[in-house]
Amino acid sequence: MRVVLFTDTLGDVNGVSRFIRNAAARARESQRELTVITSTRLEVPREANIINIAPRLATRMPKYENLEIVWPRRGAMSRAVEGLRPDVIHVSTPGPVGIAGRKIARRLGVPLVGTYHTDFPAYVSHLVDDTVCTYLTTRMMRWFYRPFAAVFTRSAEYAEIVAGLGVARERVHRLKPGIDLAAFGAEWRDVRVWHTIPGADPAAVKVLYCGRVSVEKNLPMLERAWTVARAALEARGVGGVGGVRAQLVVIGDGPYRAAMQRGLEGHDALFLGFRHGEELARLYASADVFVFPSLTDTLGQVVMEAQASGLPVIVGDEGGPREVVRDGETGLVVAGRDERAWAGAIERLARDEARRRRMGCAAREFMRGFSFAASFEHFWSVHEAVARERGAAAPADR
Repeated sequence: MRVVLFTDTLGDVNGVSRFIRNAAARARESQRELTVITSTRLEVPREANIINIAPRLATRMPKYENLEIVWPRRGAMSRAVEGLRPDVIHVSTPGPVGIAGRKIARRLGVPLVGTYHTDFPAYVSHLVDDTVCTYLTTRMMRWFYRPFAAVFTRSAEYAEIVAGLGVARERVHRLKPGIDLAAFGAEWRDVRVWHTIPGADPAAVKVLYCGRVSVEKNLPMLERAWTVARAALEARGVGGVGGVRAQLVVIGDGPYRAAMQRGLEGHDALFLGFRHGEELARLYASADVFVFPSLTDTLGQVVMEAQASGLPVIVGDEGGPREVVRDGETGLVVAGRDERAWAGAIERLARDEARRRRMGCAAREFMRGFSFAASFEHFWSVHEAVARERGAAAPADR
């Protein structure tokens, strides 16, 4: 079976890009014929099964200067697909590249499979607070996904949301979650890493956030919760003379970073920007608590990476992240919009080292069942089922 995957994001730093890179690598390892097609000016892996077709036009995305919008060369993409003769075309993103892949698939009569990675209606609602824009975005998602033979979601909650877009329930599949367990683990722990971070106190309890620094990640709430939690810790003597200090560490970048830095000035918050590879793994494992307040993420891959690194996590009670956390065992699921509840959860874990260690050990064990290899096998099996359903005939024969 041959699969061609279209994506608007591959050179960016986000969970979707990481998933697709891992899928391409796993396909090479397992000798599956998966080819990724994208169009970007950003650097992407130079691998035999990744094709980057230079965009016709590209510009920075408003408010997200580290992201770009492209106008792809659909003719070049179409010729590439015809040469690959896929049995199934997978569209990972509903942007210009994804729309091009959708059109090519329908023109060639190749069945479509897709992934609902991002809840764009929820993002638009958070960013512009306009019911008309949210309605139009929902209508666009409905138009985009309805012709697909199968649609993956990253969580059970979003399986119902996609079904609500008009995709038949039997065509919606919750993709088995998985991460690269070799890339993240407690063995990376090395508290000396904090000696290399300006302003970091190696002895302080590190409360870590990793992801895009933007309002749709519910970071204004985290900002308020952190100031409350820190004040409570100081009132109890934590952070005072002879006490244990707590610091918030933010990894990532985005349009809310400058405002968040100003709001947390003087509140023991460190902003590290993007970190990658082994350095990121070391920072994860050398922290003490992971917080991820987003209510719009369909999965929250970073939540899994943090648990694999031995960290207890705190997540909200809406969206996908709560489905990869055992509440009270590997982390805490708290009311996503209640800053007092978040402040209380942060304070309790910051004060209780024994509980942090116990939860961190449970989190590591829990994540052992979430290998990316198993996730990819599920991903591939659904494509095989779609190909069988359509007779698995090559496009040229069809």
